[in-house]
Amino acid sequence: MAELSPAQYDALERAIIDRRRISVVRRGTEFVVVPLRLFVRNGMEAIEARHPTTGDDLTLMIHELDEVEIVSW
Repeated sequence: MAELSPAQYDALERAIIDRRRISVVRRGTEFVVVPLRLFVRNGMEAIEARHPTTGDDLTLMIHELDEVEIVSW
């Protein structure tokens, strides 16, 4: 995935505000995480997220993601 669509950015921003989980696929591995913020690192967009069970922090570079989906409740 080269970049997110405007609708995907809106959904991601809403998930950050509401602390809703997102599902991301990177190199064939699915992660379900709680996004904390969007930011830019070295000129590339990234998602700072936390694993909901372990509490581990993750930094997911958007250009490395194959898929992003907001998890429904």
